[in-house]
Amino acid sequence: MNSRTRRLQAALQALAIGAVIAWTPGADAQTAPAAPAKPAQPARSTAKKPAAPRPPLVVEPRAMDLLKATSGRLAAARSLSFTAVASFEYPSKYGPPIVYTTRYDVVMQRPNKLRILMPGDGPASEFYYDGKTMVAYAPVENLAAFADAPPTIEAALVAAFRTAAIYFPFSDLLAADPYAAMADGVKLAFYVGPSGVVGGTQTDMLVWANDAVFVQIWIGREDKLPRRMRAVFLDDPLGRRHDLELSNWQIDPSLSADLFTSEKAKAAGRMPFASPAPPPQGARPIIKGTTAKPAPKSN
Repeated sequence: MNSRTRRLQAALQALAIGAVIAWTPGADAQTAPAAPAKPAQPARSTAKKPAAPRPPLVVEPRAMDLLKATSGRLAAARSLSFTAVASFEYPSKYGPPIVYTTRYDVVMQRPNKLRILMPGDGPASEFYYDGKTMVAYAPVENLAAFADAPPTIEAALVAAFRTAAIYFPFSDLLAADPYAAMADGVKLAFYVGPSGVVGGTQTDMLVWANDAVFVQIWIGREDKLPRRMRAVFLDDPLGRRHDLELSNWQIDPSLSADLFTSEKAKAAGRMPFASPAPPPQGARPIIKGTTAKPAPKSN
């Protein structure tokens, strides 16, 4: 592996783990005044109380109707753009998690055009797909990876995940039928209530879950666009939370073809279109109910 390849692989890592500030006591134990003695407490039983039984799983029609409404609004768009800000937890060496954040500026045109620009708490990167080729570009390092791509957005997203562990937390929203992805395998769905503090508009909150993920969703009451999604992947033993804020929605904007290619990427240094690191634990795109697994990491 040459030095250029190593540099791009480092650039395409999701995030580097940063140091956390160490806690130091604010007073010297030798000079601190003695605390008053506490009165003796009666002995407590150490026996564990039995866990309260969980309520039965339900799939409420109202919640599924809201999912169908937001899916229909997205599926009907021939083009769209939005901003997604994703926050996810990563354990610190002291135990409590640290939150890292990535911004995604997304432009999409059905059936086969996609551009995603990604500044964040780590190396900046860009993703382009024009119906024939997909490109991962690291602008700071000026290095790019190119690969032939399938003829639809859905298939290209699955291929990017399998071959290079490129994962976008909003992939299902770009599917031709987002409802098929969300409704397939649903085990739990219920309406939570209204909210007026998310997305600068009135929203309806609901919960949706299958065997892989538990998601709370805020959907605009008037425009039916998703404004926030909060997920926990059920096979993550740490139960880390993933939060996705969605804003700056534009439905059916006029888009030029040159948005979906990059002249800078074409002139950049090259590396193989391959996985630099495993994807986030528990993360997977679900396109039309199909779970895509990444390809084994090559040596």
